[in-house]
Amino acid sequence: MPPLPKRKYPKARQGKRRSHLALKPTALTRCPQCRAPRLPHVACKTCGFYRRADAVDVRSKTAE
Repeated sequence: MPPLPKRKYPKARQGKRRSHLALKPTALTRCPQCRAPRLPHVACKTCGFYRRADAVDVRSKTAE
């Protein structure tokens, strides 16, 4: 049988331990070309621009 704690830990101590587990909001940056919000270090979903170049060919829904 595994060892068990001898006493019940207080809820305050449990909360202090879990204080770093909270979710943080995602940081969004602006695309330098179209100014749409995008994730950092990821190509823009609107225009396909990344690092001063067109990285991804983005087609509009009307052209399909």
